Amino acid sequence: MNKVVELEQIRPLLKDGMSIMIGGFLACGTPEKIIDLLVETNIKNLTIIANDTSYVDRGIGKLIVNGQVKRLVASHIGTNAETGRLMTEEKIEVELVPQGTLIERIRAAGAGLGGVLTPTGVGTMIEEGKQKLTIEGKKYLLETPIKADLALVYASVVDEIGNAIYYGTTKNFNPIIATAAEIVIIEAKKIVKVGDLDPNNIVTPCVLVDYIIREDN
Repeated sequence: MNKVVELEQIRPLLKDGMSIMIGGFLACGTPEKIIDLLVETNIKNLTIIANDTSYVDRGIGKLIVNGQVKRLVASHIGTNAETGRLMTEEKIEVELVPQGTLIERIRAAGAGLGGVLTPTGVGTMIEEGKQKLTIEGKKYLLETPIKADLALVYASVVDEIGNAIYYGTTKNFNPIIATAAEIVIIEAKKIVKVGDLDPNNIVTPCVLVDYIIREDN
């Protein structure tokens, strides 16, 4: 089944109040074309799950500046002053999660696990409201899985049914978030025919992917 669609064909999937995971690190490896569509649709009250909010004029930062985000789960916001301002003014809810913990919580959701145990954050404000366990004399926090309604993924090479390969910065969060959402949309730098990819190099299998957008669409 060919999953390559035009950008406009995914517009009906975008709804107010959705939880959306977005790949990338400071917009490197981020599906910019799909984000531009989100901005154009102006859907509101979004929960965004990502490593960061990039810059005010790049990637996820555009959603922040456009007032579309109600809640943010991220590792840091320091490169986007608008995110910090909105958080300080209590116009956006921000949950800051250590980067390693964040990706493991997403991985746990994709693997169907009940959570992950980590010593990161023990004895700090991160532990507030969380269950603590002591194993072999060491304290751990139980961090719960994070999943989303929609994952927006950027991949280097994708075949027409959704098998994906990642190179360089496209590895930033993208392979993991592709496992942890109800709907997965890939923005592909390059699209090839089925059979052109070496099966040994495929990271995201086609069974996880619902739609593919050409980057140059």
